[in-house]
Amino acid sequence: MGTGDCFSPLNRRPFLTKNCAICWSNVTTGQGQAIFTAECSHSFHYPCIANNVQHGNLCCPICRAKWDKNNVPFQVPPLQQNNLGAHGFADDEPLPFTSPAQSSVPQNVTIKTHTETSAIPAADSRPQYPVLVSICAPPLQDPDGEVRTPIDLVTVLDVSGSMQGQKLHLVKQAIKFVIENMGSSDRLSIVSFSTNSRRVLPLRRMTVDGRESAIEAVESLVAGGGTDIAEGLKKGTQVLEDRRQRNPVASIILLSDGQDNYCRSPSQMLKKLPASIRSSDMQHEIPVHTFGFGNDHDAKIMHAISEESRGTFSYIESVGMIQDAFALCIGGLLSVVAQELRLTVRSASHGAKIVSIPSGRYVSQISDDGSQGLVDIGNMYAEEVKQFLVYLLVPQSSASETKTSLVDVLCVYRDLASNEFIQLQSGRVEISRPQFCSPTELAVCLEVDRQRNRLLVADAIGEAQRLAEMGNLEGAREILTQRRETLLASAAAKAGDSLSNMFETELKEIRDKMASMKLYEEAGRAYALAGMSSHSRQRASARGNAEGSCLAMKGRKQLATKAAGRASGGRGVAVTLAAGGFGGKGGPKGKRSAMDHLVAAMGDSDEDDDMGFALCDGGSFDGGNDVHRGAFETPAMVRMVQKSQQKNQSK
Repeated sequence: MGTGDCFSPLNRRPFLTKNCAICWSNVTTGQGQAIFTAECSHSFHYPCIANNVQHGNLCCPICRAKWDKNNVPFQVPPLQQNNLGAHGFADDEPLPFTSPAQSSVPQNVTIKTHTETSAIPAADSRPQYPVLVSICAPPLQDPDGEVRTPIDLVTVLDVSGSMQGQKLHLVKQAIKFVIENMGSSDRLSIVSFSTNSRRVLPLRRMTVDGRESAIEAVESLVAGGGTDIAEGLKKGTQVLEDRRQRNPVASIILLSDGQDNYCRSPSQMLKKLPASIRSSDMQHEIPVHTFGFGNDHDAKIMHAISEESRGTFSYIESVGMIQDAFALCIGGLLSVVAQELRLTVRSASHGAKIVSIPSGRYVSQISDDGSQGLVDIGNMYAEEVKQFLVYLLVPQSSASETKTSLVDVLCVYRDLASNEFIQLQSGRVEISRPQFCSPTELAVCLEVDRQRNRLLVADAIGEAQRLAEMGNLEGAREILTQRRETLLASAAAKAGDSLSNMFETELKEIRDKMASMKLYEEAGRAYALAGMSSHSRQRASARGNAEGSCLAMKGRKQLATKAAGRASGGRGVAVTLAAGGFGGKGGPKGKRSAMDHLVAAMGDSDEDDDMGFALCDGGSFDGGNDVHRGAFETPAMVRMVQKSQQKNQSK
C-alpha cells in the first residue's frame, strides 16, 4: 500500500481544566448550557454528568473522588443487570456527544492489480485468464490512543458445569484483558449461559466506572448446569438489537467448551439463530466470532455460527491460550476503518468477459453476461488486505491492436473517519498483445500464483474435511497429498516462494491430524474448520498447535502452565496456536522455521505490500523473543497480542 494514499493522524485533543471531561467542550458560563460543579470543584455540562450518574456512576471522572449521592441534583438508580422490562434491553449507556473517530479527512483504501503475465500473443485467446485484485485498508490514525472507531461488544460466555475451576478462571482473566483494552467510547455487555442465559452486565461504556462494574460482573460468574448456546446468542443479540444508540461497529464474541444439549447439528442451531446475525446486509452486520475451547466443544456448530454471521471460528486447544486468542480478535475489532465495502469489476473491452470470482464466504455475483462482477466485503480492519482472482475470457486480438483493455476496478465504502461514502477507482487493467511473446513476457506473476495456491489449499482443506466427516480418512489424506503435489509443481513454489512453502506445511499438518478418527475428532476437525474459516474470510483466527504467527513465541508452554497452576494448583497443559497462519513445525536448533524462510526470501522485496498476507516485521519484546505476523494478521492484532503476552509475563 502506497504511503501517499494515507492521511495524516489527528492530534488528540488535550483535556483542559475549563473543558467538560466527558464531551471535551468548553464549560464556561454564559453559553446557554447548564453547568454542574461537584463537591470536588470540577465542572461538567449538566446533561453530560446526568447521563453519567444515570448509570450509577458516583465518581468524579477527573479526580475519581466519591460523591455523596445526597449532594448531587440527580436521581441515582441502582445498576440494572438482568431486568428485561417492557422495552427489552433498551437501557444501554448513552454515547458521548462527540466521537473520537470523527475527522474531516477521509482514510484512503487502495486498489492494486496484477495480471498473470505481462502479455498474451495476439492470435491466442484465454478462457480462464486470472487478474489479481487487492484491496488494502489504511492504517489507524493513532494506534496507541482512542482516535479510532468505537465498538459495541457483547461477550457470550459458556458457564456450564464443565467450565468449573481452571477454565473459568482463565476465561475471567481473558475478559478482564478485553475490558482493560477498551476505550471510554467503547461499550461492553456480558451475557452468560448454561441451561439458561443471563445478562450479567448491560451495555456500558468502558470508562473507569464502567470497567469497575464490568470486572465485578466477571467475578460474579459461577459455573454450573448444561449448555444452551442458542439461548445465550439470543440474549446477546437482543442487547444489540434493543440499543437506543449505536456505535458504528458491533460484534459478538461467543465462547463454549462443550456439546450443546439442545441442538445436535449445525442445521438445528442455525434455525434458532436470530435473523439479525444471519443477515447478509452489510449495513446491519453483526459478526459472531466463535471460540471453541478444548477438545470437547462442538466445532461444527461453532464454525457454522461464525460462517452464517460473517465472523471467524477459532480453535483454542490449550486453556492457557485463551487470553492471547481473544487479544488477536479484539485487536482487529478495535481497528475497523471501513464498512460496507463493495468491490466492482467491469469488462473494459468488447469480448472480454468475467467468468468467475472465487470469493470464499464473501457474497459475489456476475451479471450482464459477464460484463460486471461484484464482491461484498463489508468491514475492513486497519492495514488489512483482501485479494480476489478475477478469471476472464480474453479473446484473440486484431492485428491493429497492441494492447487489450481487460477490466476497470472500483470500490465503494463507508469511511469511518469522516462517516462518508467514498468511491475509488484504479487505473484500467490492460495487457500487451504482441504477435510473439518473449519468455519474460510469459513469466507467471508470483503474486497471482501465490493467491492461486492459497485457493488450492482452501479448497483442499474443505474437500478433505467433507470426506473425513463421512468417515473416509483415507480419501481425505489422498486429497491433501495430491494438492500438495500440485502446489509443489506451481511456479511460485518452484521459485522458492516461502508462503507457498507454508501452504504445503499447512496441508501436511492437517493430513497428520487425520491419521485416525480418534485424532481427527479430538483435534483435526476443529483445526481444519478454523483454517477454513480463516481462508474463507481472509481474516486471522486462532487454531490448534500451528506455528508461524504472533501467537507463537518462546516460553509459551511455561506461561500457560504457570497460569494453570495459579488457577487450580494442578498441572496445566500448553500448546502453541496460530492465527490463520501456515507455519512449519519447529525443528532442531539451528534449523529455520517457515516464517524465517519467508522473511529471508521476501524481506527486501518491493512487492511485500501486495501479498495479501501480513509478513513478519521483525521486532521483538521482552528479552528479544521473536514476534511473528502470520497470514491475515494485521499490525493492530499483533500489538494487542504483544500486550497480552507482556501481561502474562509480568505476573
